[in-house]
Amino acid sequence: VSYLRKFHNRSQFTMVPTEALAADLQKYGFRRLRVVARGVDTERFNPAHRSPALRQSWGCGERTRVVLSVGRLAPEKNLDLLFQAYDAMRRIEPDLKLVMVGDGPLMRDFRASRPDAIFAGAQRGAALAEHYASADLFLFPSLTETFGNVTPEAMASGLSVLAYDYAAAGQLIRHQESGLLAPLGHPARFCELAVQLVAEPQPAREMAARARTVAESMSWDRIVGQVEATYLESMQTYALSSGS
Repeated sequence: VSYLRKFHNRSQFTMVPTEALAADLQKYGFRRLRVVARGVDTERFNPAHRSPALRQSWGCGERTRVVLSVGRLAPEKNLDLLFQAYDAMRRIEPDLKLVMVGDGPLMRDFRASRPDAIFAGAQRGAALAEHYASADLFLFPSLTETFGNVTPEAMASGLSVLAYDYAAAGQLIRHQESGLLAPLGHPARFCELAVQLVAEPQPAREMAARARTVAESMSWDRIVGQVEATYLESMQTYALSSGS
């Protein structure tokens, strides 16, 4: 930590993706931190890419709601909680379907223990965007993210999102407005909020629409503009301090 602190504190600015990460780094003595969030491609990740054919391949009718998980199938992703939440949701809505996008060391175990779930494997590009848009609800129980790109991708795709209140979700989602946030490290509350998503479908749809609006403000053009402005300010600060 001391080496990294010394290295970064010699710079004009250090850009970090979230306010929470900036606060953590400040505790370790890092200075001149600038929050610049990551962007999302709102053309690629878009509700318009919803595919009835893909949903049919999952065994889903028009009214069947789909819970989506995207990410590595590995212990650090806290996927046991995903299954707990899904089981609780199915007690309210038995026809609910779980689709998991991603690959990893737990794939074989999950296929054996959860025959009720659909394992779509790793998806990229247009196929990934189609999987997002063809779902309805997005659960993200991970506790180990620096940012979590899947959160803005799900929001841009018009999904109702439930995640822990940190990283990208804590930065982008307003609880009960553009998604649901569980207190960090409270699995029981996470499951309660998951049940709320299926028990209150109209508010869930409204949150999904607002999530899309939030994502539209995170275009890469806007983010690149923030980065350019930070570079320009850094150069101007250096010029003034050096008398150039």
